Amino acid sequence: MQEDEEMQEFGGRPSKSARKRDAAAAKDLGKSLIELKESDLRALNLDERLFDAILAAQKITSRGGLARQRQYIGKLMRDVDPAPIEAALNARSKHQVVDAEKHKRIETWRERLLTEGPDALDDLMKWTPGADRKALQVLIAKATGARVDSGSRESASRELFRIVRGLFDAA
Repeated sequence: MQEDEEMQEFGGRPSKSARKRDAAAAKDLGKSLIELKESDLRALNLDERLFDAILAAQKITSRGGLARQRQYIGKLMRDVDPAPIEAALNARSKHQVVDAEKHKRIETWRERLLTEGPDALDDLMKWTPGADRKALQVLIAKATGARVDSGSRESASRELFRIVRGLFDAA
């Protein structure tokens, strides 16, 4: 609404404030692109000059040099439509949130299996009826066993995590 009023007020061209806001938004978007891995950047199909500028910024260690490179990336971003880039970044961040929640849920199940034992195993079997109960019992015993050395306990705990992750991936 405010931009429409500014456009009418200045004869169809954006005001200086609107141009500054757009430039700052482009610079911020460029800053978030600098934090991405090269493979993620390639998936965005960016302009070659912009892609090269982002890769160069990732290699710069000098604070002042990095600030200048961010300015340059912001300048290049003004010529690019930000909508597809923002959509890709939003989809990527949503995917990361889902992965983090899934990892946390699997970790919680593993901890329950290690602390509660048979009760937690019964609950897990209700959620994933295709699970190999015997194999899970053996791993839980290895991971919590007092007679087993700590290396075996840790590896059994990791294996238990892998199996629970596999159960949730299959479900």
